[in-house]
Amino acid sequence: MIVGVGIDVVDVARFLATLERTPRLAERLFTDVERDLAPASLAARFAAKEAIAKALGAPAGMRWHDATVARVPGAAPTVDLTGTVLARARELGVDRWHLSISHDAGIASAFAVAERLD
Repeated sequence: MIVGVGIDVVDVARFLATLERTPRLAERLFTDVERDLAPASLAARFAAKEAIAKALGAPAGMRWHDATVARVPGAAPTVDLTGTVLARARELGVDRWHLSISHDAGIASAFAVAERLD
């Protein structure tokens, strides 16, 4: 059963300009591992975190660091949840995530589906 669906689109240049204007923003949005990614991939990770939050109903109080999006070459991206995001997913009974991320032509996008298996 689908619990929630989220989508987000990010203008890569605008996102990177925001990161440059606000030096500590990357630290607030991304884990140490994520911050080492290429700029377009950072924008895609931000879109993915937004899509995940939307799939969970975007409740107040969720922390950016509590959702990590990893990409394994040749496989779909994975979602690792902890803390506030994991608590919300458990509250809704989310057992599985389906996530698609992309970046091309200056746009990063992400689509997330939260699924309950019962």
